[in-house]
Amino acid sequence: MLKVCKFGGTSMADAAAIRKIKDIIGADAARKYIVVSAPGKRNKDDIKITDTLYACYRDLEEKGNCKARFALIRERFLGIVKDLGLSLNFDEILDRTEAEITEKKSADFTASRGEYLAARLVAEYLGFEFVDAEDMIRFDSHGRLNDEYTDDKVKTRLKKVEKAVIPGFYGRDYEGKVKTFSRGGSDITGSVIARGVSADLYENWTDVSGFLVCDPRIVPEAKTIRQITYKELRELSYMGASVLHAEAIFPVMKGKIPINIKNTFKPEDAGTMIVPNEQYKAVGDDVITGIAGKKNFTVIFIEKSMMNSEVGFVRRVLSVIEHHGLCIEHVPSGIDTLSIVLESEQLQNGVLTDIVNEIRENVSPDYVHVIENISLIATVGHGMARRRGTAATLFTALAKAGINITMIDQGSSELNIIIGVANADYEKCIRAIYDAFIGAQK
Repeated sequence: MLKVCKFGGTSMADAAAIRKIKDIIGADAARKYIVVSAPGKRNKDDIKITDTLYACYRDLEEKGNCKARFALIRERFLGIVKDLGLSLNFDEILDRTEAEITEKKSADFTASRGEYLAARLVAEYLGFEFVDAEDMIRFDSHGRLNDEYTDDKVKTRLKKVEKAVIPGFYGRDYEGKVKTFSRGGSDITGSVIARGVSADLYENWTDVSGFLVCDPRIVPEAKTIRQITYKELRELSYMGASVLHAEAIFPVMKGKIPINIKNTFKPEDAGTMIVPNEQYKAVGDDVITGIAGKKNFTVIFIEKSMMNSEVGFVRRVLSVIEHHGLCIEHVPSGIDTLSIVLESEQLQNGVLTDIVNEIRENVSPDYVHVIENISLIATVGHGMARRRGTAATLFTALAKAGINITMIDQGSSELNIIIGVANADYEKCIRAIYDAFIGAQK
């Protein structure tokens, strides 16, 4: 058994948290490759190291130096080193890091130093080898992860390293410069390392005991999801569920490596297992896996008689959206109707009016209607495809709650049903769906 472990910012926040990491690693000899994030917040009023580093770069651009801001970084790391009782000369590492930040004047390089410093510190504390992510992670000329090349580099570099600590969040671009993933990208690093070493399991350690069925701010008693497939997670992540970076699934999905979301502060909790479809085992009588959603969408409803027999109708409508460089969320349709669902944020400063006018010019519809302030809510679950009456249960629950549905879209995989409701009904809708499927099991 070989495990790759990634520890997030809260797991790295202070010496006490890092001691827990050491206990977790020591409890299982299979945990050999450790990926770490930069230290996160110690309390709600604290500032993440990565945010401070971005501020360092702004100071560098505006003032020509970042000494004052980097002093906060220095103080934070030296405090952890002291509390852990390390003999490592971290002052020297910090001096060199500050000099490199000033010399390179790169936003990506500056932001990456939180993970770099964290990994140097943890490697010393665990007695593991430090392996720099920029020696393995590669991006292509378009800024995308170079999967195959990275996979080869990981295999080659770690082949003879028994135990290693690796900084997350960054790699090297095609010019040899440090480049970061998007925020939360340490999850992707962990996934890449797991695939590269052919791990049996990728453990992602954070401050929650796995994914919850829905937002606990709406349903405080929301249950933990014990098992979820990659595809289900993609659906929920896309709709706003955020425990794992959405792109972290792809590397392990190719290698069919399960992910276990675990709680650093409650390591005894089982957490959530994310598995390939073929490894999924139905547990109990669960019909749905999770509920997630996002607010603030706009629906452009188009109606035209005999639309289905008019060649190129949909293409001409979509070309208007493409002309404005916008991304479409959903396109529910009927024989004579077509709805275009877009994020409202994209439609500011007269863009919505322009789009509606251009649609009228391009396809001469009988009727165009705009519905704003819409929320999209996805109900996702493996059990939905095999259980009769799932849709009926959902729609009955919403009817009883007095919620009007403006849009329905069911994916071809039968893994999810997406509905559109007014923003004002968003929380009530999630509550009603949870009570209908999960609350009924009590």
